[in-house]
Amino acid sequence: SLVSMPFGSQPFYDSPQDDMGYDIANYEKVWPTYGTNEDCFALIEKTHKLGMKFITDLVINHCSSEHEWFKESRSSKTNPKRDWFFWRPPKGYDAEGKPIPPNNWKSYFGGSAWTFDEKTQEFYLRLFCSTQPDLNWENEDCRKAIYESAVGYWLDHGVDGFRIDVGSLYSKVVGLPDAPVVDKNSTWQSSDPYTLNGPRIHEFHQEMNQFIRNRVKDGREIMTVGEMQHASDETKRLYTSASRHELSELFNFSHTDVGTSPLFRYNLVPFELKDWKIALAELFRYINGTDCWSTIYLKITTNLVQLRDLVTILRTVLFLVSYSLCC
Repeated sequence: SLVSMPFGSQPFYDSPQDDMGYDIANYEKVWPTYGTNEDCFALIEKTHKLGMKFITDLVINHCSSEHEWFKESRSSKTNPKRDWFFWRPPKGYDAEGKPIPPNNWKSYFGGSAWTFDEKTQEFYLRLFCSTQPDLNWENEDCRKAIYESAVGYWLDHGVDGFRIDVGSLYSKVVGLPDAPVVDKNSTWQSSDPYTLNGPRIHEFHQEMNQFIRNRVKDGREIMTVGEMQHASDETKRLYTSASRHELSELFNFSHTDVGTSPLFRYNLVPFELKDWKIALAELFRYINGTDCWSTIYLKITTNLVQLRDLVTILRTVLFLVSYSLCC
């Protein structure tokens, strides 16, 4: 049967829309601009009647600062949900009296990965937008709430799987130390050594996978595909081995980051076509002779020039896949 996968589409949950819906204020409510929950339930039912599957976005590394969990957390240092997010006091104060962030981590959108909260005089971690506080997966109560609200609610209403947003970032190294200085021209450094494919990441995905299998009672198979950014072949095999029960498959950014600076992906650098071909091969080479699975994503466009280029790209992909399978 066909599979309906909203790759590249924004989440449909209630949101202030500071980051195209990836800042979720309520996992159990559809953004009113899109309709109602009942409209979504009807869409899921109609999808199934057409013999297709319904896959939705799962954005649980962070939520919106408008989410009730974060509102409670920021209300006071003693609130029971304070530890559901990463709060830290300033490292110090500069000559003008401004608070200095707790470490030198860079946001994926540029600048510091920390935002200062005036009410409690502490910083909260947000690897992305300033209104997208990172959830603390080290806190078991927080994880259980995530599973119940973001995963269980939609499983109960018939979804067939999830495209897992930035699924490699849930496990941060305890202590949140300063990152190594790799960009000497910047105050802020990549947090990847302490946030990407962290020490408990496989444990967390196995736990969530177990939750999914326990929750679904009607025998339907649930598909998960993780957006895993970058990882070694061995790490990708750990994520996707069928026997380990973590993810059904994954995709990463090896091919889309070709031509971008390793220091900051929004800065462009020269590249050759062979660099892109090698990056494409990396996306599926690791599955040979294993019980793993991978996938590749490409941007579909209506621009005729880009469409012509896309045809060339797809021919290359098909050749590489065919070569991998037969050689």
